[in-house]
Amino acid sequence: MSLLVTGTIGIDTVETPHGRAESVLGGSACYFAFAASLLTPVRLVGVVGEDFPQEFREMFRGRPIDLEGLEIRKGAKTFRWQGRYVGDMNSAETLRTDLNVVAEAPPTIPKHFRDAGYVFLANTHPAVQRSFIEQLLSPKLIVCDTMNLWINETRQDLLKTLALVDGIILNDGEARLLSGESDLIRAGREVLKFGPTFAVIKKGEHGAMLVSPDEVYVLPAYPTTRVVDPTGAGDSFAAGMMGHLAAIDRFDAAALKGAMSRGACVASITIEAFSLSALTAATPQTLAERLAQYKAMLSFD
Repeated sequence: MSLLVTGTIGIDTVETPHGRAESVLGGSACYFAFAASLLTPVRLVGVVGEDFPQEFREMFRGRPIDLEGLEIRKGAKTFRWQGRYVGDMNSAETLRTDLNVVAEAPPTIPKHFRDAGYVFLANTHPAVQRSFIEQLLSPKLIVCDTMNLWINETRQDLLKTLALVDGIILNDGEARLLSGESDLIRAGREVLKFGPTFAVIKKGEHGAMLVSPDEVYVLPAYPTTRVVDPTGAGDSFAAGMMGHLAAIDRFDAAALKGAMSRGACVASITIEAFSLSALTAATPQTLAERLAQYKAMLSFD
């Protein structure tokens, strides 16, 4: 079943205790597309400026990622972000953000993309997310991301969007902020009252939690000691989830649990190198081997 992602495509500069990556490919849609393409074909919708390097477009070659929804806007500049990770690298310090083309009108979904069955709305203004939803024909599953900025400054807009989606993926701080609950189980259940049928709460190195009306399910993170650059880990986690669901064309409780395991494994690949380097080097076999190790780790009598 077809998988569609909308989100940012950008040029990042990242500093971590392991070094610095200057002007590399980034953005939520890129991390998602590369990660999900390890499991299923992906349709990407995003916008960049005339300064978007051709070499970045070449990186997509050979991947099952359809770029028909990539708009190169004349007279505009590509979104840029510069950040730094220190200490345990659990969160980034933003040093500079140039919204550029992201501050302009959003791209439109190509007509032949609008029949997508599975849709991920990466982090952006909730009104923009709704505008994408309105362009879809008959999606089976819509999942969104959000962030503190939208929760604090555009809460009513966000609640309107949550009423239209089937699931939300957010981190523990965002879940607490959105729900007003400190306990994550209660936080997840409060989030469901806004409309989604499930919420996945990411807890960084401590894994993730699925909250649905009927159950709570918790998975640890895949244990990796090579944390080089955490940028894109959350988008990769979402990609592993959505890629699996689209590939099997199911999103029942058992499917969601299996999807979270793929998300954990894909995210662990992403963080082992700067930018998209680890993802571009990975293959479906890479993911399969890591998933087998993860399953073995979780099995017990």
